[in-house]
Amino acid sequence: MAQRILLVEDEESILTALKMNLEFEDFEVVTAMDGKTALDLFKNQYFNLVLLDIMIPVISGLDVCEQIRLTNTDTPIIFLTAKDTQPDKILGLKRGADDYLTKPFSFEELLLRIRNLIKRTSTVQSEISDYYSFGENEVNFRTFEAKGVNGDFELTLKEAMLIKLLIERKGQVVSRQQILQAVWGYEVYPSTRTIDNFILSFRKYFEKDQKNPEYFHSIRGVGYKFSEPINQNA
Repeated sequence: MAQRILLVEDEESILTALKMNLEFEDFEVVTAMDGKTALDLFKNQYFNLVLLDIMIPVISGLDVCEQIRLTNTDTPIIFLTAKDTQPDKILGLKRGADDYLTKPFSFEELLLRIRNLIKRTSTVQSEISDYYSFGENEVNFRTFEAKGVNGDFELTLKEAMLIKLLIERKGQVVSRQQILQAVWGYEVYPSTRTIDNFILSFRKYFEKDQKNPEYFHSIRGVGYKFSEPINQNA
């Protein structure tokens, strides 16, 4: 699956050049030109890394970084900024950034830092085990055996792959692009309706009230999400 980067930069020429070069290196890049848009995107989608300018409109990059860190301590954040004094760097790192690169910079150096940070965090983050339970439901990802509201049954391979992907990104919206890459691998190009049908099947399997689902959600125009009530233990 392609690594996803949120690129936040208000200078259009820099934004366009960085996006083009990162996509050439096989990253999926989502862009924002102000702090509010960046926070909205981060809240609703999954990203492997954030590239963040400090001097951006509406909400500053420092405040964006700080707000992200209130709920997410894992996703790497790199500041890309013209603010190059030592106090500026210290402040950026104190606000929660993992790295700080001043403009102008070498794209090769930036690329190296991006890859090192993603590699480090992906090594630290543990994937879910072969077995997962939520509410009274159970899924065994090795055998494809499951237990739902109507008792025991077996999942198909793609059903198991999609459920595992959603659970690994619990609480975050997974885009159709990510699902295509992770589950279908571009062998075919299922329509949004096809993926919706998978979600409807999951509701039949695992939801007590299919019209008011607790676990499997379609976020119109954005993607799909698995979530659990706060009082439940995964």
